[in-house]
Amino acid sequence: MLVLIAAAPPRKGEPPITTQTQKSGGVIDPDQAKLDFESADLAIEVFPDKEVISATATLVFKAKAALDRLVIDLDRNLPVSAIAIDGKPILSKSWANPQGQLVITLPHDVAAGTHVTARISYAGTPHVAVRAPWDDGFVWAKTKNGQPWIASTAEGYGCDLFWPCLDFPTGEPGQVTLHITVPKGLSAPANGVLLRTDTLANGRTTWHWRIKHPNTYAIALTIGPYAVLTDRYKSRFGNEIPVYYWYLPDERQKAEALFAEFAPTIDFFESVIGPYPFADEKLGVVETPHLGMEHQTINAYGNGYAKAIEGFDWLFQHELSHEWFGNQLTAANWDDYWLHEGFGSYMQPLFGQWREGDARYAAMLDLQRGKIENRAPLVAGTIRTEEDVYEAAKGGPAGDIYYKGSWTLHTLRWLIGDAAFFEATRRLVYGRPDPKPGNFTPRFGSTGEFETLVAAVTGKDYHWFFDAYLRQAPLPDLITTPRGDGLALAWKLPTDLPFPMPIEVKVNDTVTRIEMTDGHGWIAVPKGAHVVIDPMARVLRRSVAVEAMQAYHKERAGGGS
Repeated sequence: MLVLIAAAPPRKGEPPITTQTQKSGGVIDPDQAKLDFESADLAIEVFPDKEVISATATLVFKAKAALDRLVIDLDRNLPVSAIAIDGKPILSKSWANPQGQLVITLPHDVAAGTHVTARISYAGTPHVAVRAPWDDGFVWAKTKNGQPWIASTAEGYGCDLFWPCLDFPTGEPGQVTLHITVPKGLSAPANGVLLRTDTLANGRTTWHWRIKHPNTYAIALTIGPYAVLTDRYKSRFGNEIPVYYWYLPDERQKAEALFAEFAPTIDFFESVIGPYPFADEKLGVVETPHLGMEHQTINAYGNGYAKAIEGFDWLFQHELSHEWFGNQLTAANWDDYWLHEGFGSYMQPLFGQWREGDARYAAMLDLQRGKIENRAPLVAGTIRTEEDVYEAAKGGPAGDIYYKGSWTLHTLRWLIGDAAFFEATRRLVYGRPDPKPGNFTPRFGSTGEFETLVAAVTGKDYHWFFDAYLRQAPLPDLITTPRGDGLALAWKLPTDLPFPMPIEVKVNDTVTRIEMTDGHGWIAVPKGAHVVIDPMARVLRRSVAVEAMQAYHKERAGGGS
């Protein structure tokens, strides 16, 4: 493997990356659309002192159409030194990577239905994350004892930050084998199943891992002087799940307390959603020098063992939720990103309800409600990149994919009932209503599919619901007007969309559900009666109080009086 000797370590945000490398997802390159990515074998050595990597990637593709070249995403800061096609080296003039897409001219045409193998050797300084995990790249940190502590994140900018890949959601390889070589005294927990660990010269070790159907951004490097806690969880579905937590050893007591949360959290997900998707590999968590990320079977955890009134670690629980919503179920288009983060965020109040009841559920949802901004629709109906969705500056819904997504699910659950809600969710996640260990594999889903599933399990068309909450930014506004001996209610939307959303009204001590079939309703109100609209906060709707609070904080942040 080529060893690259670098100069001084790079600063955060360096070396700079191209627009192409910063983009993940979006419209698929026509040449890449011809490829079925069957497997990747990645041998990567990490040099903490120089903050560089040296690697060889062996990629196997099946051609869906005739090929005369390969187009593979790879940051140009990782220059290629050699390429072999089907085992035969090719000349350097046969490839180029000016903007972050490695274009390889094949020595011969590849017919549809046949395979081609590319062996790519590269090395260099990977981009350093400015503020991981919100900005992607490598984090080169030190433990309290001064030992290297390294992590990668790639959800926003994509897998091409450190390995050659197809950087869009449906570019998942069928299998990835990792060979991670690290200095003496360090461990390299990674995705999937540990095949073996080899000891090399100077005490270096190579950690060999294998994972099936990984998300494109889920492959991660995490390196440190770790200790590990292990167990085997006996699932309610009759199988056993290997469970691991790699942690920095100077905080063993805190690590054990977090590890104790693993079993009840798994049971929650398996009881309300379905089987843990990767039980034949592992459920792994690793402590990282950044907050967290859903790296399939090796979730990053950096919440500092924070304590909260809910009594559980929200960050651990949220990242674990992505094993179902993000890794098992993956949005084929980043436009449906809310399926990952909306469901992932809803799992925290739902877990609070499962543990403690309705009061905790309501309190946790209330905290999310104040964060909904309604700047842009959750779903645009176009093919988008991750940043198009995640960044408000690019016109995306940004944080609303978390909190508005969560509240949309909360409202839908009340509207259609628990049985229908969880059946539709289960079908979306597993592609079937009866998931059991071994009878499902990771799949791609979409907002449109979820909408169709809701209609199928309820026997009703809820297109109006998804249009109102996902495809427009402003929230429905409920207008109340005294009329006769009662109160008239009417939904107001910024468009002429139908919105027959029922609403509960409490008059004195009696709660009545008003069906609002045509978007209008009326309820009798005795003189002097006390009226509360939607007393249990079932429905996501416009709130003047939330808007005023947000405006106040925005003014103060901007230096206003």
